[in-house]
Amino acid sequence: MTGEVYRLLETRNAAFRAGDEGGLRTARANLSRGIREAKRQYSRRIAHRFSDSRDTRSLWQGIQSITDYKPPQRTCDSNISLLNELNTFFARFEAQNSSTAQKTPPPPSDQVMMLTPDSVRRSFSRINARKAPGPDNIPGRVLRDCAAELTDVFTDIFNISLSQAVVPTCFKATTIIPVPKKPSPSCFNDYRPVALTPILMKCFERLVMHHIKSALPPSLDPFQFAYRSNRSTDDAISTTLHSALTHLEKKDSYVRMLFIDFSSAFNTIIPQQLIHKLVELGLNTSLCNWLLDFLTGRPQAVRVGSNTSSTITLNTGAPQGCVLSPLTPSHNSNLFIKFADDTTVVGLISNRDETNYRSEVSRLAGWCSDNNLSLNVEKTKEIVVDFRSAHTQHVPLTINGATVERVSSTKFLGVHITEDLSWTDNTAALAKKSQQRLYFLRKLRRARAPPPIMYTFYRGTIESILTSCITVWYGACNASCRKTLQRIVRAAEKIIGVSLPSLQDIYGTRLTRKSPLHCR
Repeated sequence: MTGEVYRLLETRNAAFRAGDEGGLRTARANLSRGIREAKRQYSRRIAHRFSDSRDTRSLWQGIQSITDYKPPQRTCDSNISLLNELNTFFARFEAQNSSTAQKTPPPPSDQVMMLTPDSVRRSFSRINARKAPGPDNIPGRVLRDCAAELTDVFTDIFNISLSQAVVPTCFKATTIIPVPKKPSPSCFNDYRPVALTPILMKCFERLVMHHIKSALPPSLDPFQFAYRSNRSTDDAISTTLHSALTHLEKKDSYVRMLFIDFSSAFNTIIPQQLIHKLVELGLNTSLCNWLLDFLTGRPQAVRVGSNTSSTITLNTGAPQGCVLSPLTPSHNSNLFIKFADDTTVVGLISNRDETNYRSEVSRLAGWCSDNNLSLNVEKTKEIVVDFRSAHTQHVPLTINGATVERVSSTKFLGVHITEDLSWTDNTAALAKKSQQRLYFLRKLRRARAPPPIMYTFYRGTIESILTSCITVWYGACNASCRKTLQRIVRAAEKIIGVSLPSLQDIYGTRLTRKSPLHCR
């Protein structure tokens, strides 16, 4: 609504009140033309801002305004007593940690990690200025814009911290923002804890992380697919299905896949146990002592608005992002497929002998108990893939005395896996999600948004869904599933008015990118 549109609206209302039929028709026509022109001007303003500054954030804000998209607003009560109770609940795993953190004196030959001013300056210059500040209230924009002036000071602070194996308490502080998972939370578990840590410490962590990755042996668990270069969910799913399908070609064989669910996996880590594993992997003593100090004595408080709970000091858990997975299978007929804390046990069963598979699951349950990991049996699911003509009643699997639910379909890293290894369920889920977003694309067309804007919206919200893990499932899809998904692409083409790449072309391009020759 612009000033010109308001003026035309007043002219129409005046003609209506005066009873001037001819003037009313003219005023209505002028108002319609004025509204169309205002929409065109608004669309041109968005397109000009996008093409000039490449500010995609402003672009998406304009698209949300045009489509009248209002994300659900869910807030938490700011009552101090509730915040204290939430803080206690989020720190509930602290009672399970009975060990005391003890640093190991480094040997004389131990080399302390040292950071260079160039690496610190590069880390500061890459800070996203829109990220929320942590408990220190230092905005990311200040650190990024003043990177050259702050580099020398913080390089000295970081290197002193590494040499003394001590992390300042203010660097380890965490503020939890509770976000309700549902409109009306009924218990503490209905709140998702979003942790805000100092941006300075995030830069420091990133620099240490690069050093740790370079120091770890290259043979570290090839079946851990998260946070590793040239690995993705596509690779994890492809490895799982390839192993299953290869085994199913053998006589009298079937596959049991157990999809493990851990309760708050990152919050139950015992730092002392983690350090022992890092030492075994070859990290030097000084860096292990620094990591131990970083993971212990961490102040935590819950904040909503201007109210903040009392502070609790934590010595259990780790910031999300730990990718070490020391657990490996003890039998060649089993696989542990891991993506961060998402773990899948693939049992390749031959001649109806499930001894190795069941002993592996039992060993996994014991390993979880020894490492303070809470295995949630209620959310753990199992799929049995059995194509033999003679149907056999499979004995249910039990973990810690509880029976694991056997399902015909489950979601694995964003892809629906079924017991017959077909892709009908996955296609239906992708089609439903994509169809919902076509509504917003039609609203953009009615608002006369330029084709480049609509194309960007299609690539980011519809094509990204249709092509999620496409290298895994598209080649095995039947013709009906492919037509269902390609029909959505054709509908988007008609709305935008430009030619869009087909799913077949995208599939071929991504397969080429994953080929070993292309990687070289």
